[in-house]
Amino acid sequence: MDLLRRMFGADDAPSGRVALFVDGPNVLRDEFDVDLDDIREAARALGGQMSATRLYVDEHATPGLIQAAEARGFEVIVTSGDVDVKLAVDLTQFAVEGRAEVIAIASRDTDFKPALETANEYGIRTVAIAPGSYGRSDALQNAATHAVTLDEFVDEQHD
Repeated sequence: MDLLRRMFGADDAPSGRVALFVDGPNVLRDEFDVDLDDIREAARALGGQMSATRLYVDEHATPGLIQAAEARGFEVIVTSGDVDVKLAVDLTQFAVEGRAEVIAIASRDTDFKPALETANEYGIRTVAIAPGSYGRSDALQNAATHAVTLDEFVDEQHD
């Protein structure tokens, strides 16, 4: 049984729709060396069908990044400023409208804590995926019902 299923427990593994929201500016940094495929696979490992696989970037994102993300199955959302507001609103909307049973966010930004708390209030399971152990936000992890670092997931997949 993989790392993420163990987080939920063997008898309580999630099923249903999974929505993934990726905070591009905070995760896709050189110091983290994050692979979009790994993030997508971490969300898929939660079980169920992907109802959204979104990467949020600002207007400074390169066309190459956008093209690569789309080729990997991401819906790329380009904002004209800080991506945090758009991502938080979309995540909250998914929760309120019941569009997913599990919401995963790949970020290290504590600005998303209220959005995760709202999702939790609606009975949505939330997963905070940190880009690495040194890119981990304690506040974001504490707001989510479950948390994992991408390093832990990748290490588990290679064992």
